[in-house]
Amino acid sequence: MTTIFIIIITGLVSFLSFNDKSLFDRLKFNAFDIKHNKQGWRFFTYAFVHADWIHLLVNMYVLYSFGDIVLQFFEYYMGYKAIGYFIMLYVGGILFSTLYDFGKYKDNFNYNAVGASGAVSAIVFASILVYPQGKIHFLFLPILIPSVIFGVLYLIYSAYMAKKNIDNIGHSAHFWGAIFGILFTIAVKPIFLERFIDYITQFI
Repeated sequence: MTTIFIIIITGLVSFLSFNDKSLFDRLKFNAFDIKHNKQGWRFFTYAFVHADWIHLLVNMYVLYSFGDIVLQFFEYYMGYKAIGYFIMLYVGGILFSTLYDFGKYKDNFNYNAVGASGAVSAIVFASILVYPQGKIHFLFLPILIPSVIFGVLYLIYSAYMAKKNIDNIGHSAHFWGAIFGILFTIAVKPIFLERFIDYITQFI
């Protein structure tokens, strides 16, 4: 339910921003406005608006695919604290994934970014850590892709698009969100790292 709630809220805010440019502009990430105009809410609100329908649907599909896996493992190992840690993981991914861009673009008024990519990336890599043997249907392809391979491809694509810098999507956030997802998950339950290493070493 937690994942569905996030998807509904994100979908609603994104839909409203598609039809209201002033709302889109108020919520998007802009490091210049954060630093010079004290608009700190942009560290978080950018994750609830998206560049277009495809951007929104891809992010929410990936969140839906991986979110419940993370919650199930959190619930097994952390009990009633699971939802709290899941929310911390998601919100922390939103914030942490913007810090690099904030430092780089805080004096550049023209740099903007939107999308839940950083938070979703945190969830994806938390999922890979807790359940490395998992697989995912990638959009409409009739094959299952191992989660570890999907994660690697996800980061390669993100690095490529971040270098091109041709849209409003925060592609560098994918990488930093992934880092946060891994570190946070290990910090709250180190056994996840032990289980991941045990699984990977089977193939070495």
